[in-house]
Amino acid sequence: MTELIKPAAEWVAAFVEAVGVGIIGAVSLFVVVLFVVRLLQQRSVRSAYEEVRLVLGRGILLGLEFLVAADIVHTVAVELTFQTVGVLAIIVLIRTFLSVTLELELTGRWPWQKADETE
Repeated sequence: MTELIKPAAEWVAAFVEAVGVGIIGAVSLFVVVLFVVRLLQQRSVRSAYEEVRLVLGRGILLGLEFLVAADIVHTVAVELTFQTVGVLAIIVLIRTFLSVTLELELTGRWPWQKADETE
């Protein structure tokens, strides 16, 4: 049975990882186009920058979530050793730190704080 699960899990992990990378890449290209469009619409550079920064930050956060999911699938279903679990823990800590700091940078509050009712 494991000879069927491991290849399937490897494929799923690779696919989910590709989706995460694809999201980050697509959002990066999209924000470049968005920035140019906003500038052509006679908006100020600052307001265009703020909008692009917010969209890019959210895209990176979404891509990071997919990358963490791919790492978990790969480690748990394909190669479960103490070394891979340790590497996974480090990767998850780094990506969690990135997610928390990006969320703080984008919204001005910690992820566990309630959003303002005016938003």
